[in-house]
Amino acid sequence: MKWQDGRRADPKPCREKDEGRFEISSRDGQARLGKLHTKHGILETPCLLPVINPNIRTIEPREMWDKYGIQALITNSYVIWKHEHLKEPALSDGVHELIDYPGVIMTDSGTFQSYVYGDVEVGVEEIVQFQKDIGVDIATMLDVFSRPDMTHSQVEKAVDETIKRASISIKTAGNVMLNGPIQGGLFPELRAKSASGMSALEFTVHPIGGIVPVMEQQMYRDLAKIMLACKSNLSPDRPVHMFGCGHPMLFPMLIAMGADLFDSAAYVLFARDGRMLTPWGTERISDIEEWPIIVPAVANITPSEVRAMKKQERTVLLSKFNLEVTLQEMSRCRQAIRDGTIWRLAERRSHEHPALREAFLWLVTNPARSSMDPLILDEISASKEFGEELGKWEEHWDWLVNAQFTPRNGGEAWGGTDTHHRPHVEMARRRLFARWRSRKPGDVIVFHGASAPWRERVGGLIDRLFNSDYEMFVQTPLGLVPWGLEDLNPWAHIEGPDWLWKRKPNYAWIQRELARLGVYDRKIISIDISDTEELHNRVFEKLGMEPQERDSETRKQYQIVDKLCVLCNVDISDAIELCKDSTFIMSRTDRIRNMINSDGVHLFSPRLGEGGISLTVPGARKLHSLRKAPVPDGFNSADLRLHAGEGPAWVVVDNDAEPFVKEGRNVMHGFVTGCDSWIRPGETVLIVNSAGGLLAIGRSQSTSKELQTFTKGIAIKVRDGCP
Repeated sequence: MKWQDGRRADPKPCREKDEGRFEISSRDGQARLGKLHTKHGILETPCLLPVINPNIRTIEPREMWDKYGIQALITNSYVIWKHEHLKEPALSDGVHELIDYPGVIMTDSGTFQSYVYGDVEVGVEEIVQFQKDIGVDIATMLDVFSRPDMTHSQVEKAVDETIKRASISIKTAGNVMLNGPIQGGLFPELRAKSASGMSALEFTVHPIGGIVPVMEQQMYRDLAKIMLACKSNLSPDRPVHMFGCGHPMLFPMLIAMGADLFDSAAYVLFARDGRMLTPWGTERISDIEEWPIIVPAVANITPSEVRAMKKQERTVLLSKFNLEVTLQEMSRCRQAIRDGTIWRLAERRSHEHPALREAFLWLVTNPARSSMDPLILDEISASKEFGEELGKWEEHWDWLVNAQFTPRNGGEAWGGTDTHHRPHVEMARRRLFARWRSRKPGDVIVFHGASAPWRERVGGLIDRLFNSDYEMFVQTPLGLVPWGLEDLNPWAHIEGPDWLWKRKPNYAWIQRELARLGVYDRKIISIDISDTEELHNRVFEKLGMEPQERDSETRKQYQIVDKLCVLCNVDISDAIELCKDSTFIMSRTDRIRNMINSDGVHLFSPRLGEGGISLTVPGARKLHSLRKAPVPDGFNSADLRLHAGEGPAWVVVDNDAEPFVKEGRNVMHGFVTGCDSWIRPGETVLIVNSAGGLLAIGRSQSTSKELQTFTKGIAIKVRDGCP
């Protein structure tokens, strides 16, 4: 951070051609770290835009820039327009000069004032033109507010009128970035209609409007429904702004669902009433003797001393407390995205408030109950309302799950039954169920009773069983995993208490798991591996067979075959043929480092960190040659089961990008012309030209819709070019 004369330096404008563009720099599912390019700097998201009342400045905007590093704020253009003492200097000197703030300024249009006070006096074109004239960075059109108590027909009229006003507002705004608010009340179908209609127009940001009364009444389950219905129908290349949402308790869940921008005057409004914002709810200064959180604003003062202050002085101090706590939680969310733990943070926050817990449980349990461990069902409401909604939101949940990276590095911290709800865990299970294939006709062996690494406990036993007809699995807290994938995240990386692994097998649940894996009508033999003494003899006696010779080569081939099938979508017969007569370079912990085929060529390397698999250039060429489907044309998304075994997804780049990608440069958004419908973020992909020629191997950073809509940022991280 640079400083000039004791002040933080003013921001530098973005490149002219980038103005209004949004890019993703990091992601955790639908949660994303982004950059919005503006004339007053590059706004890094997710972030909070504090509301500034130009008439009453409890905390000066310049202090927000200099002291707190706040990159953007929001003020009300209608309030400025209505008061001559504000209007004239704003028109002559600009809004940045009016409030003494050098960063990004967004303005509201007066819609919220119409909700609070009734109709407003300004016209649709007039208010947009005014925002343009005073030099705002992001203006807002005058939409029609929809309240929770409005009827379906009333809300539909509000949605239709807002869409009707949109085109003229965009035309009036010209080259000024414009907010296109999404309305729809509590009706998901109208939220979807609004999102689709507004997304088809040239807005820069999409605020989700009409949610203040929902939050005021703590209708957090409805808030989650609104977010899902809106976000899954919006173009992903635009930031989503939660209009009026500034309570830190709500940040993790909404950010995990794709929110990018937040604004609120809560930091001031709560302070005036002696209330303090915290990540777990609201505290009253009148009720405490110790600070719930120590932040700079209150580091050298006690609650009793604050209570003794005059009201205005107390309001300023508590406003700073609220702002600092809110910024702290936003920072915590951004780091959680980097760490891949935003959903885990949302889990923790959901336990802080009963209405938030209800929202979280509704979100994660409705579409996924059929795949749950029986223990999970204990916490789910058995009410008629939950039953009626079961499966209704499946498409929206799929949108959330399909954006997940898996496998991922790091341990999977056990969080009780919530662990099963994590979207990346669901994605890992879906991929396993869609692509894994059984190769043994015999009975099923299920090992249980111990945590990973299982190869250290029973590796020798497994080598002696691989020539038999038994299909072998490990029981984990997240479900069954085939032995060939015994080191794969998340199953092999669960961090939790010992009792997680001591549960006795539930045979009805095991049968359901096996059915989803395509294994039916097999006898299930459970083997407890918690005690390894005389384990080999006990197992072979239980199986009624003589001990076999060790065959580690067959076991290693199985592991590569299973990884190719599940992680690279390779057909099982092709995977078996690729691994035939192969040799292996092993690590000191007896894990495969490299697979060398029968011709002595290094094709594949399992990743030791999370159990994934990487392709060499010769390996990519082998998989490329197996392709039977035509070169993809356009952008679609499909269920993983519909294209199982068709190989790694292909990404087609245009002629301008071809020579750079071939040299190993990343694929940038705007240069992709098509992709396979089964592409998912985090998966290995093959990058090809329009004729289907192999250019490079990479790892997707995007969904199909993101490849179609984004024009800036990295689309595919290239691992190796294929000259």
